[in-house]
Amino acid sequence: MNSLAEAVRKHIPNVSDEERLLIRKLREKSPAMNPPRPTLTLGERLSDRVATVVGSWPFVVTQSVLLALWLALNITAWVRHWDPYPFILLNLMLSFQAAYTAPVIMMSQNRQAAIDRLDAHHDYEVNMKAELEIELLHDKLNVLREQEVVEVLRLLREQEVRLGRMEAALLARGKGE
Repeated sequence: MNSLAEAVRKHIPNVSDEERLLIRKLREKSPAMNPPRPTLTLGERLSDRVATVVGSWPFVVTQSVLLALWLALNITAWVRHWDPYPFILLNLMLSFQAAYTAPVIMMSQNRQAAIDRLDAHHDYEVNMKAELEIELLHDKLNVLREQEVVEVLRLLREQEVRLGRMEAALLARGKGE
C-alpha cells in the first residue's frame, strides 16, 4: 500500500502541497463530526427567549385581545376612564414595550447571524474536505488504472512470447512428422 501512496504522490498533478496540508488538517479536525456550538450566556438565552415569545402567534393574539379590551373598556366607560381617547397611557406602554423588545430582538438576531457565519464556515470546511477527498480518490483510481494497464500489457507480452514458443514448437513437431 505504501508503493501506491508514493505512486499517487508522484503522479498526482492536481493536488498541490497546500491542498495536501489542508486536507491533513481537516482530517485531524474532522469538521463533519464536530460542528461548532458556542455556549450561551444568560443574556443570550434571555434574548432568544424574548425573541421567541414576542415573535409568536400566541403573543400577537394575546396582545391584540388585551389592546381590544383596553380600548373597549375606555370607550364604553363600563369602568372609570383611566385612559380616555387619544389613549396616551396605552401609547406610552406600547412605546415602552417596543423600546425594550427591539434591542433584545436585535441582540438575538446578531447572535444568530454570528452562529450562521460559523455554520457557513463549517459547511465550507466540510465541502472543501469532501472535494479534496474525492479528488484524491479519483487520482488514486487513475494511478491504479495505470498500474493495471501496465500489468495487463506485461501479461499480454508474456502470453505473446509463450504463444510464439508454442507456435514454434508446433511447427517444429509438424515438420518432424
